[in-house]
Amino acid sequence: MFEIGNSLREARLRQGLDFPEIEQATKIRPKYLRALEDEQFDILPGQTYVKGFLRTYAEYLGLDGQLYVDEYNSRYIHVDEETPLRARSTSSLGRAGPRFESSVVLVALAAIAIVTLLVFAAWRFGSNTPKTAIPDYSSEPPAANPKRTQPPTRPSRLPRARMMLTGALGDSWVEVHASQPAGKLLFQGTVGANKSVVFGTERVYRRYFVRIGRPGNLRLTVNGRVRELPANGPVFVTARRVTPAGNAA
Repeated sequence: MFEIGNSLREARLRQGLDFPEIEQATKIRPKYLRALEDEQFDILPGQTYVKGFLRTYAEYLGLDGQLYVDEYNSRYIHVDEETPLRARSTSSLGRAGPRFESSVVLVALAAIAIVTLLVFAAWRFGSNTPKTAIPDYSSEPPAANPKRTQPPTRPSRLPRARMMLTGALGDSWVEVHASQPAGKLLFQGTVGANKSVVFGTERVYRRYFVRIGRPGNLRLTVNGRVRELPANGPVFVTARRVTPAGNAA
């Protein structure tokens, strides 16, 4: 068990975000964002809105949205009112049990009889069916049946990544592109000591290409989790991993 509101507030403050910026990205009004951080869930229109806003807000901060929804369900959602209804339904089924079982047996017997007649008819009259000549496809292959064509499978897409670079131990020169080395240039310059640069506040990409002058001075955070940087060379950064870019340098 963890504190839903305090966890959201700490993640927001750690990334230096304010409510107007979050409202623009998530379309959630600031008063509802404050209510989530204060755990005043009765201010929101209903439980559906609470769960949807919790998931959206947490994932925007780089957290596990489903974890927050599950925590809310375990602490605030009660199902005691459903117990009498289930008990009544069970007792009703118990009273109607013998009559219901008899009906099921009759239907099953009727289905077996129909299937038996169909099998017998197919065997009896199938032998009298005139033989159909097998077409010769030796000179020209048969046309493909469009109904059997399998639709192309869509490649799985990477989850979106919000990335933050912080000069934890000193200055470091950084160059960041969207997706690939030739992608859109997002940043080029020096990240100073105790300074941070955040990527994904306006548009969140699924992959970043990063060149770093002094990786040992930087701390990399992706979706709220600290990731380790290699000692040298450019890297690709996604929500799942940090991998060397090889010859892309």
